[in-house]
Formats: sequence, structure tokens, C-alpha cells
Amino acid sequence: MAKPIFNYDDESDTLYISFSPGESATGIALSAHILLRLHKQERRVVGLTLLDYSILAQSTEAGPRSFPLTGLSQLSTDRRTMILDLLRQPPLSDLLFLSAYTPAQGDAIPIAALYREP
Repeated sequence: MAKPIFNYDDESDTLYISFSPGESATGIALSAHILLRLHKQERRVVGLTLLDYSILAQSTEAGPRSFPLTGLSQLSTDRRTMILDLLRQPPLSDLLFLSAYTPAQGDAIPIAALYREP
């Protein structure tokens, strides 16, 4: 895979990361601020869009800002498993740190934080 291309738009505070420029893809909203673009048949990431990027990249007193991947709950079990697998491996694992928040015993809500700023 080629080196990712980063495009940041100041006006909208949006960072688009392309792993396969110009390729058609299906968009999946992982949250209100994260759109994953992928080639479904090949189970391959094509791009990642981060809306309100400066907020997502901002650290807090406690450390990196994490955000819930609420869009995963809208997906079928197979699609959710595929997305979680993609999040655990490069190129996404180079950008996002995946973990889980457990508000109650047995519940686990996937969350992510920017691993490092590009």
C-alpha cells in the first residue's frame, strides 16, 4: 500500500486521509465525526474522513480525547466484525487507537483516539 495522502481543509476543519486516491468506495459513519471509506468486496480501507479534526486531535488533562464509535451499533454483526478487524490493523491502527469503554458489567462500547497527529 502506498503512503497515505493527507488533505486538511481549514474552513471546515476536516482532515481527509486517502489510502487509495481516486478509488470508488462505500462510506460507513463510525461516529458523527468519523467516516470510513472502504472497498467492501476486498475488505480494504480506501480512506478516512475526520470532521472537526482539531477537536478530535485535542488532548485533555487525562490524556488523548477518545470518542465512541456509535455507528458500529447500526451495522450487521458481520459488517461490525469486519470494521473492527480493519481498525486493529494498518493503515487504520497507525492513526487510531482502538479500545472500549465499559459502563456496566458485560457492556463494551468501542471507542477510539487519534494515535498521533499526521
